[in-house]
Amino acid sequence: MHPAISVQNVSKHYGALQALNDVSLSIEQGEFFGLLGPNGAGKTTLISILAGLVNADHGRAAIMGANVQTHFRNARRMLGVVPQELVFDPFFTVRETLQFQSGYFGIRNNDAWIEEVMTNLDLMNKADSNMRALSGGMKRRVLVAQALVHRPPVIILDEPTAGVDVELRQSLWQFISRLNQDGHTIVLTTHYLEEAEALCQRIAMLKQGKIVALDTTENLLSQYGSIKKDGEGKADLEDVFVNIMSGNAI
Repeated sequence: MHPAISVQNVSKHYGALQALNDVSLSIEQGEFFGLLGPNGAGKTTLISILAGLVNADHGRAAIMGANVQTHFRNARRMLGVVPQELVFDPFFTVRETLQFQSGYFGIRNNDAWIEEVMTNLDLMNKADSNMRALSGGMKRRVLVAQALVHRPPVIILDEPTAGVDVELRQSLWQFISRLNQDGHTIVLTTHYLEEAEALCQRIAMLKQGKIVALDTTENLLSQYGSIKKDGEGKADLEDVFVNIMSGNAI
């Protein structure tokens, strides 16, 4: 069985900047995986390579065994990505946006699944609203729905709850957790480290284009959480993150 995501010795430069430096990791099918790091660590570059938006300078990346460069069409069908940026077409309603997205993947008669996705993301009352009329939080819900509309086995969520209300965060994670329980592989990047601690089975941490930690959440807490930033109480993933990024526990 192929890994959900395979990254082998991937490097990427932008001029003099090395965004990724010989990154390798494997994410198994059905995992809930966290990809963490400070701004500029290389997370978005890695996601862009997996999505086929950027070509790596060196190395290989694959989704469910399909090489993202040589078998792009198959790889893209296997992947749904929720980007950081609020990118949308201002001329269509929410329902039309999802119907068109479904059509891009050649999926017909997908209305039942579109309705289910909108229901779980609390979009039904906005289904016939123009995208321009939505709040930022509602637009982000539509981005999540777009990533799910073709039922991809692998879902990447790049800061999906940035700037959204608590209610959406809770409903989103309930839905995403259900998808994970049904066998979907979930990859999450977030600055809300409590989310990653609660949801992710394994975590990779990137710093300056390199993986500096990769283990189960439990092992990371055990190994790197002993140096608590305030010296009191039980260490959490934020403590682990601070210790690894500062070099205190490496």
